[in-house]
Amino acid sequence: MYKGQCLCGKVHVAITGTINEIIHCHCSLCRKNSGTAYATNGFVKTKDFIISQGQENLSHFSFKAGRYRHFCQTCGSPIYSSNDDDPNRIRLRLGLLDSEINERPISHNFVSSKASWDDLDADLPRYDGFEPSRQ
Repeated sequence: MYKGQCLCGKVHVAITGTINEIIHCHCSLCRKNSGTAYATNGFVKTKDFIISQGQENLSHFSFKAGRYRHFCQTCGSPIYSSNDDDPNRIRLRLGLLDSEINERPISHNFVSSKASWDDLDADLPRYDGFEPSRQ
């Protein structure tokens, strides 16, 4: 079982099944919704997705007919997306999860619309904390 929560901790979720088709999406909609270079999303069967706390704190935004982005109305954390054309699964933002997951991303999608400053193959230094200039 996987567990996660929003930034403020008012919305808690659990996943009793697997996470499928994990992708890094670089489309402009995901970039705007996440505020980052890309969003990492995975599909979860609706029957395996539980909002264990904070259902009343969820709100949603419909950017296209039948498609909804569900988020915490307190902190704004994106929780999941749903689509009326595919009611048997939801698309989860994996940054929400606190649990280690077994599944791994399968691709970078919509790379032709990636942020101009994002270099997928960047040879950048990696740190366990802040970069040295911030210490």
